[in-house]
Amino acid sequence: MKKIVGKWKITEMEQWDLDFIDAEGPGHFEFYEDNQGLFIFGYVEGDLRFKKSRSTNLRIEYTWSGNDEMDEVDGHGWFELINPNELYGMLYFNQGDESWVKAKRMK
Repeated sequence: MKKIVGKWKITEMEQWDLDFIDAEGPGHFEFYEDNQGLFIFGYVEGDLRFKKSRSTNLRIEYTWSGNDEMDEVDGHGWFELINPNELYGMLYFNQGDESWVKAKRMK
């Protein structure tokens, strides 16, 4: 799980282009040692809590809550470590959008 700790730049999403992803600054996910983190892309930001998946050590599952243009939203998702510098996963809004996400480790 320590392999996922750090800051990850969103490089691609199924539902949104890079202009939107980086509208309020670089779209990214951050994962901390205490199994918490945050993300921001476009006008969406959230705090998250994650845990190691039961299926593999290279995958985490997370829940999140935050806002989308000042409206409260929440959801869940997962990420899998593709290699030491790439993540692939899903972001789900409860009762709303969903998108796959690709991210690269930020130095």
